Amino acid sequence: MARIAGLGYLIIFFTGFFANFFVLEGLVVDGDAAATFSNIGSNLMQFRWGIFSFLIMVIADVLLAWPLYLLLRPVNKDLSLLSAWLRLVNGAIFGVALVNLFGVLLLFGGEQYLAAFEPAELQARTRFLLDAFNYTWLIGLVFFGLHLSVLGYLVFRSGYIPKVLGLLLILASLGYLADSFAHFLLPSYADYQAVFEMIVVIPGVIGEFSFTVWLLVKGVKQKDIQ
Repeated sequence: MARIAGLGYLIIFFTGFFANFFVLEGLVVDGDAAATFSNIGSNLMQFRWGIFSFLIMVIADVLLAWPLYLLLRPVNKDLSLLSAWLRLVNGAIFGVALVNLFGVLLLFGGEQYLAAFEPAELQARTRFLLDAFNYTWLIGLVFFGLHLSVLGYLVFRSGYIPKVLGLLLILASLGYLADSFAHFLLPSYADYQAVFEMIVVIPGVIGEFSFTVWLLVKGVKQKDIQ
């Protein structure tokens, strides 16, 4: 069960990294709707692969809730169930966010769309849908941050998983929560975006990837769970 969870995490890392940093970051130009629209139109297959990767990521994310629940149920059944539900809520919200990317795809879906709107309006609609995707995802990340905090506590208390991994997961959760709330509460978020990205990326990668490696390499033996 531990190695299944580790494999799920690995799938999430690869698909999420590809879709977010290779596809979206490569196509979206901040503050330039025209360039973003042009980039997507010129690289539709790349954009489709990004959506497909996000879809695989969210499926793996939802399915991962089950092995993590079973793995940590001996620590505290109720908290393990809460952790699983928080992860499922995040997955459901991200699924809703993905609808916006399919909406972007529809704008390039045929002459009826391209002919019905002026270029400036198409560009504005594309920018709106991409922003809606990002903000809906941020709402999901609030639940994901809460999931990580409960998960980290369970790992810390388990006795059969290194306590340091639990602490790292809790730090990662604080990073996600800080960034999400800063998006909603700081009017000048853009001025501090690089700082908040580091707050999310560094603890997140270290905490979750360390947990993934441990699950895959070490795992949990039945005799460890007493």
